[in-house]
Amino acid sequence: MKIQLYKYDLPDNLVFSESVAIDTEAMGLKNHRDRLCLVQISSGDGECHLVQFERPNFERAVNLKKLLQNKNITKIFHFARFDVAIMMHSFGIKVENIYCTKIASRLARTFTDKHSLKDLCKELMGVEISKQEGTSDWGASDLTKDQLRYAATDVLYLHELKDKLDDMLKRESRAELAKACFDFLPYRAQMDLLGGESFDVFPHRIAE
Repeated sequence: MKIQLYKYDLPDNLVFSESVAIDTEAMGLKNHRDRLCLVQISSGDGECHLVQFERPNFERAVNLKKLLQNKNITKIFHFARFDVAIMMHSFGIKVENIYCTKIASRLARTFTDKHSLKDLCKELMGVEISKQEGTSDWGASDLTKDQLRYAATDVLYLHELKDKLDDMLKRESRAELAKACFDFLPYRAQMDLLGGESFDVFPHRIAE
């Protein structure tokens, strides 16, 4: 695994095509409250590109925003709902053409309740990954080697997981349903930013 670390934006000469795996790290799990600190990107070639934001200078991320808004490139996430919402909030953009391995797993693997990235890597690929650094301080100016390795690992296997989950979705005739869920994610992210993760417009009756 090769890791490249940049500050505030991707370099001008870095080109992606077809699909990229993306993840984020933030100061917490409230996308409207907690600051975005890191965006991880991989094209599935074993190389990971990390964009660090020491301060919220998100207007500098010109190349990154172009990539996120490129409708011709599929963006592969695990639990896209959080990542899409915090990037929409931070960058003021709409992210489209999304694939979420967690949603795909929930639709294809209804025989289990284990849908974390760690579970999928172990059960579908036989790969053990560590989530130990997930709750570390991502706002630090100097990230540790363990943090960088952890962040890169979160995007390293998403392309292969997508391929395996696509086969299962097709086998179970749920690929079309999965695509509809993926297409709805930008709107679900907007609702999260509007009223939080518990905000739901579908219930028949509001809980008292």
